[in-house]
Amino acid sequence: MPLPFLTADRAFEETDDTALPFDDRDQWRRPYRPGPWRVGSGALLLLLASFVLVAAVIIAFAGSPAGAAICAGFAVLIIASALRLLRMGTWVSARGLRRVGFLTTQTVPWAQIAAVRTAQQPVRWLGLPRTVQGQALVLVRRDQRSEAQQPLLTDRNADFLARHEAFDRAADSIEVWADEYGRTA
Repeated sequence: MPLPFLTADRAFEETDDTALPFDDRDQWRRPYRPGPWRVGSGALLLLLASFVLVAAVIIAFAGSPAGAAICAGFAVLIIASALRLLRMGTWVSARGLRRVGFLTTQTVPWAQIAAVRTAQQPVRWLGLPRTVQGQALVLVRRDQRSEAQQPLLTDRNADFLARHEAFDRAADSIEVWADEYGRTA
């Protein structure tokens, strides 16, 4: 007797990535799932944090509270880094478009967005300095020159490396949000 709810080989529903009709459009949402590189990096950081926390407990039992506090503080820093790494990406709502980086967050209202489009250009591979030819979803703002386009997503970042169909779906979804809310703004 097959139990499809327990198997991992069943086909995913095509509507998994679409918003439900009762979802609040004023809430910030990421219109795509985090990629395996991003999730794997976050998991490795959390695993490292657990080892550092165990070391902090051992140091505390050994009788050095200052060393344990330093170790626990380092673990908290690693956990915060892992959570921020998982939060990085492009988020949309009815208020605008938000680009969350590791250290910065930039929010652009729909009224300031001239266009969101996919372009073939050199992109950074996994966020490293090395560039390769790829696709990028670029943001063109009304208050900036057309040469100062910001890449929102690339097909070579931690969310879409070797997932070209997912990049196309995410880019199309963000373009639809920009088209829908850019006209009304």
